Amino acid sequence: MTDFAACLAVDDAGPATPITLVSAEGLEGWRRGQGEMLRTLAAAQGFAARPDDVAVLPGDRPGAPGDWSALVGVEPGRLGPWALAAAAAKLPAGRYRLVDTDLGDAGHGWLMAQHRFGRYRAAPAGSGDAGPRLLLATSPGAVGAALPLAEATALARDLIDTPASDLGPAELADAIVAEGRRFGATTQVIVGEALLDANFPAVHAVGRAASRAPRLVDLRWGDPAHPKLTLVGKGVVFDSGGLDIKPSAGMALMKKDMGGAATALALARLVMAANLPVRLRLIVPSVENSISGNAMRPGDVLATRAGKTVEVTNTDAEGRLVLADALALAVEEAPALLLDFATLTGAARVALGPQLPALFANDQALADALLAAGGATGDPLWQLPLWPGYRDMLKSSIADMVNAAEGGFAGAVTAALFLEHFVPPAIRWAHIDSFAWTPAARPGRPKGGEPLALRAVWQMVRLWHSSLNSSP
Repeated sequence: MTDFAACLAVDDAGPATPITLVSAEGLEGWRRGQGEMLRTLAAAQGFAARPDDVAVLPGDRPGAPGDWSALVGVEPGRLGPWALAAAAAKLPAGRYRLVDTDLGDAGHGWLMAQHRFGRYRAAPAGSGDAGPRLLLATSPGAVGAALPLAEATALARDLIDTPASDLGPAELADAIVAEGRRFGATTQVIVGEALLDANFPAVHAVGRAASRAPRLVDLRWGDPAHPKLTLVGKGVVFDSGGLDIKPSAGMALMKKDMGGAATALALARLVMAANLPVRLRLIVPSVENSISGNAMRPGDVLATRAGKTVEVTNTDAEGRLVLADALALAVEEAPALLLDFATLTGAARVALGPQLPALFANDQALADALLAAGGATGDPLWQLPLWPGYRDMLKSSIADMVNAAEGGFAGAVTAALFLEHFVPPAIRWAHIDSFAWTPAARPGRPKGGEPLALRAVWQMVRLWHSSLNSSP
């Protein structure tokens, strides 16, 4: 993993190249304070102080080693998470220091712009990338917050980017066990036929057709006396669609169908790294939805851990089936807060596109807190309703419910309503339906896996815990 500590550190007062930030509103003022040569050089590089614009300017002693500065365009006001990402990607390796500017949240983008998923690619010969770009910041708090967040984000990105040939159910479970071990967590992994003995029939049904046995991973960390925070993540390492097989175009990105599990694991890592006084539980059903002679069929009726039966109307709606068993396990100890993450529906992407995860919650105050955290961190979510009028769309003539409603209407909503069947109203619960992928590269966000909503939920969890401690 990238050595993020070599990319962002507290200012040691040593030599560093200055970075001056200029917004479009402040560009004319900057120009007035410069000589004709610097104004001309900035203009020649097309610098208009647009976000992500970068220009390199000479210092007062041309030719002296390191005697130059960088000019970076930003939005006015406090720096957002991606304000320095383009600069971190474009500037050469070296040491840098912001001029008269607080780092704000921009450390995240500075770090993530320097992260690479390099498992399958040799370093290009003569690439010229001699080392990291180290930004020196005056705020120890900003540095201390940015480093663990970058590490958690990189963990999730790397897991999502790994193809299913190298990240099967066992490897995903191993990654969770390894993270837990780093922080002293205990982890139980239930494998294959043992899932039936342990009463996880839906997880078993979805994963049994694959050559690699399904698993249920259950991580616990923290003092049992502390407030219970339970995270559930969909861990479908590859989704063929099952017998309702996807077309090849629909299968192309299905290595990312464990993006919910990766996001939940990244959040769990943040909680443990911060030593947050909660009783953390992370539950991940880790399966591959494949095809063989024993694959679940359309029309089958499945049992679930909660005792409810489900008629399978679409084998490609498998994520909600494994989540049903995981949520049923989660609610058995009545957590104070239950959050689940899943790449659950294409319908959410049709409605909101790839950048906005859909948020569902059975508690409006919880939804409001998540939305506010998303706005504050530049990691937005968009709330969709648990609309009760659509519950009838999940009715079955032979079972307690179907797993997928007929027709194409309200697919994200009906999927969330299906999950709601397994969460008692008394438990505060939010479901995040995420794409977990960046389809087109942007500064700090290469094409590939992305734990969308991670920063927003981490912010909300910290505020939630603080509110519990401040309650009379």
